[in-house]
Amino acid sequence: MLRKLRERAQDEKGFTLIELLVVILIIGILAAIAIPSFLNQRSKGNDAEAKSAAVTAAEAMETCATDNNGSYDGCTDASLVSIEPTLNDVNTGPDRLAVASTANTYSITITSDRDAGDVTFTLARASNGATSRTCATSPADKGGCSAQTSGTW
Repeated sequence: MLRKLRERAQDEKGFTLIELLVVILIIGILAAIAIPSFLNQRSKGNDAEAKSAAVTAAEAMETCATDNNGSYDGCTDASLVSIEPTLNDVNTGPDRLAVASTANTYSITITSDRDAGDVTFTLARASNGATSRTCATSPADKGGCSAQTSGTW
């Protein structure tokens, strides 16, 4: 009897259909958990890139003002790119980098490079020297903006 069991066990090689179905089910559950999490992290990474570019553009704006005797007037997105060439990577999309300036104020708006629900990050300097960082997004956003439709960063 024991010999027959050994022979039978040696003849059976491979996996049963139930074992394969269990493995496929486990892989499906892990994928259902991991893929949305990965996509959310990708959106956060794109938002972090936009925030970093806004800060870099603000530093270039200060350099431009230094070159223009303390006035921000005349500092455009093209002049910021010439001061800081890494901003050229940000300016590849349509209207991703927008600059508005007067003699003593400026506003830099960067649009995050993500899917259909684009997020805009704005860094602005008031005439009294105070800076503000705001963002605007869609209600379903889960990226780098702190509120559902508008907030700060």
